[in-house]
Formats: sequence, structure tokens, C-alpha cells
Amino acid sequence: MEIRKEKDGNIFIMYVQGAIDTITSPSLEIAILESIKQVKGIEELIIDLSNTNYISSAGLRVFLKTHKQLDSMGGKFIIKHPREEVMEVFDMTGFSTFLTIEE
Repeated sequence: MEIRKEKDGNIFIMYVQGAIDTITSPSLEIAILESIKQVKGIEELIIDLSNTNYISSAGLRVFLKTHKQLDSMGGKFIIKHPREEVMEVFDMTGFSTFLTIEE
């Protein structure tokens, strides 16, 4: 998994490439936490999944934790461009009912 980060004012964008699984999800979680700490007053964290082909329950846990943390801070957590196979996981697990997902 590779992560590329961009900052635009109080909006932080992360582009994730590859699989988010048990092995890679800790790295993603660390990258997200570091980004939130670095950007005081973050208004939006966008994670672009257009190049992510798989997400496991470990990855879902990272997204749930991120959603809760940003919600408590008054920020927005947005997932953009999930591939069909990733979107199916969000739908099957019910994550698509509470995460903001933009195709």
C-alpha cells in the first residue's frame, strides 16, 4: 500500500493505492493520526480510494475510528472514488449508511 498526501488549506487529502488489510491498515491509521495532529482545525479529511482494490475488516476499523474522531472534532471524513469491489464491502457491512462516500 502506498499513501500520497496533499493539503489544501484546512482540507487534507490522502490517496491510497493498493490493499488495505491486516498488514497495511496500521500504517494507514498512523498516517491518518499524524495528519490530523499536524493540521490543527482540519475541516475535511478526504481519502481517495480510486486505486484501492481491497479493504478488510482491519481497514474498516480504521475508517470507523477516523469517522468518530473527526466527528467529535467537528470535522468531515469523506471517502471518494471507491472501486466497485471496495464499495461492495461498504454496502455489505453497513458502512455506506454512515460514512460519507462520493463516487
